[in-house]
Amino acid sequence: MSRLFSLVIILFGTWLLWSGIYQPLTIGFGVGSCLFVAWLASRMGIGDAEGHPVHLIPKLILYIPWLVWAIVKANIDVARRILNPRLPISPRMVKVKGTQRDDLGRVIYANSITLTPGTVTVDLQGDELTVHALTAEAEADLLTGDMDGRVTRLQGTKG
Repeated sequence: MSRLFSLVIILFGTWLLWSGIYQPLTIGFGVGSCLFVAWLASRMGIGDAEGHPVHLIPKLILYIPWLVWAIVKANIDVARRILNPRLPISPRMVKVKGTQRDDLGRVIYANSITLTPGTVTVDLQGDELTVHALTAEAEADLLTGDMDGRVTRLQGTKG
């Protein structure tokens, strides 16, 4: 029930922010729409911990700034390589194992890799990810396992 309530709150907050309309009738329609969508989600069984992972919010407060910093550093590195042709680019495919225990964790890990410039997750089979890395440094950074461990800790599992 608390998951359903949080879904309604998140839906309504998002709707209110994006609509920008604060008239009573429109707000009433927005509340009704959000309640209807939450009801549909519960009837379809997609309001579970994987479809609506509110349990991750406290740890996301620490993970997101770290991920943003990793993205900024990778952007600078890729921009330097574009602007300076003498810096090496050595594209490669690398396979890495994820330590996440469920699909949600593996998807968060794969998406975190893809969001970081210079690396793209191209395949995910079980706990093994195939990643295209633009440079040897990007591959080495990936192989340290830092991001993998952070995503595993984000889920609250060992890592």
